[in-house]
Amino acid sequence: MTAERQQLIGAAQGGDATALNRLLTTCQVDARRYARRHCQVSDVDDAVQETLWILARRIQGLKAAAAFSSWLFTVVRRECLRLERRMRGLGPSVDELAEEQLQHRDSVDLRADLIAGIESLPAHYREIILLRDFEQMTIAEIAARLGLEVPAAKSRLHRAREQLRTFLLAGPASAPVP
Repeated sequence: MTAERQQLIGAAQGGDATALNRLLTTCQVDARRYARRHCQVSDVDDAVQETLWILARRIQGLKAAAAFSSWLFTVVRRECLRLERRMRGLGPSVDELAEEQLQHRDSVDLRADLIAGIESLPAHYREIILLRDFEQMTIAEIAARLGLEVPAAKSRLHRAREQLRTFLLAGPASAPVP
């Protein structure tokens, strides 16, 4: 990634609207090229537009500028899959439903539920969530620290996030008991 793009990302994360517009303009070419490989021809424009909209809304949540390109391609791929599901008459995926439901929740309530959800997890799941999402350790660092193989750490993190998502979607009253 070029130094100029890293500066644009940093400025956009800081709320600079001009930098955000320039960033979206420059990454649109990459998003379109990637969408052409993964979307139906008729869905390319929609996938790119939705991708840019998502990037604009969530750029401040990006943890590292170096992750921008992979994030961009992940969003494009997800949008292509969403559009394909819609074209085939399939309903939204579980992830889409969860995201939609959580998006409309009050941030204060969501934060309180997130804390309660993390506290409700078994200790080994709570630990891996905290190491990855709060201490921002890599999977390899987590595996070394916990004495696990990398695939086992990935699996544990996935299961922990699934339990946390279930808790957040169901609400604290019907959350799984550890």
